[in-house]
Amino acid sequence: MDLIKKTKRNRFTRMCIGEAIVELMKREPFDKITVSQIAKKAGISRMTYYHYYDSKLNALEDYLREIIIQFLTENKKRPKEERFMDYSHILFAIEFFDQYAGFFMIMERQGLYSVMADAVNHFMVELYSDHKDRIYRAYYYAGALLNTFINWEKTGKLISAQEVAKMISDIAPKMP
Repeated sequence: MDLIKKTKRNRFTRMCIGEAIVELMKREPFDKITVSQIAKKAGISRMTYYHYYDSKLNALEDYLREIIIQFLTENKKRPKEERFMDYSHILFAIEFFDQYAGFFMIMERQGLYSVMADAVNHFMVELYSDHKDRIYRAYYYAGALLNTFINWEKTGKLISAQEVAKMISDIAPKMP
C-alpha cells in the first residue's frame, strides 16, 4: 500500500472501499464479508480492490488512517501553542471524531477495538518519534481519549462533549 502514490483519484477509490466495508459491517460480521461483496458495494472490480489491498483488515486500517490524516489536517489550523491535553484540544478531538461515531461504534461492536488502538499508537509513534521522553505520555493520552470516546458514545452521550473534555483535561498530565 505504501508503494501506491496517493492521488485524489485513488484516495476516492480507497475511501469508497472503506465505506463499503463499513456499510457491510452494519449487517454482517466482518469475517463473513467477502471481497466480492466489498467490490460490488464500492462499485469497483475485484482486480481494483486487490490493486490497493491484500486484506479486508488492511483496507479498514487505511480507511482509519485517512480519518486520522483528516484530523491532523484540521488540527494544523488550530493555535500552535495548544497542547494535546489542553481542554480546547480535547474538545476538538472529541467533536471531530464524533463525526465518525458510526464507524467507531461498528468497529467496536465487531471486536476491532485493537485496530483503532493500533492506529492511534502508530500515529503517536510518528508524531513523537524524536521525543522518546514523551512517547509514553502520548500513549497514555491517546488510549485514554479513545477509551473515553468509545464509552461516551456507547452510553449514549450522557453528558456533553464539553463536560467530557473538562474532566479529561482536569486529570491529564500536561505535555506538549
